[in-house]
Amino acid sequence: MPRKRSLDKLSIYIPQSKMEQKPVERLIRLAEKKDRSINYLVVEAILEYLEREERK
Repeated sequence: MPRKRSLDKLSIYIPQSKMEQKPVERLIRLAEKKDRSINYLVVEAILEYLEREERK
């Protein structure tokens, strides 16, 4: 059976040690404030991170 491969979706695991910083709740609030989806904010953050790291 061929291996299922999906490149258009991403699931993020938030480590227990980071949960006290409430990343999900903060994303929800920011998404509402900016009238954007949480997915949009996460993708923007990833792209900014990649650009910053690739310049190094």
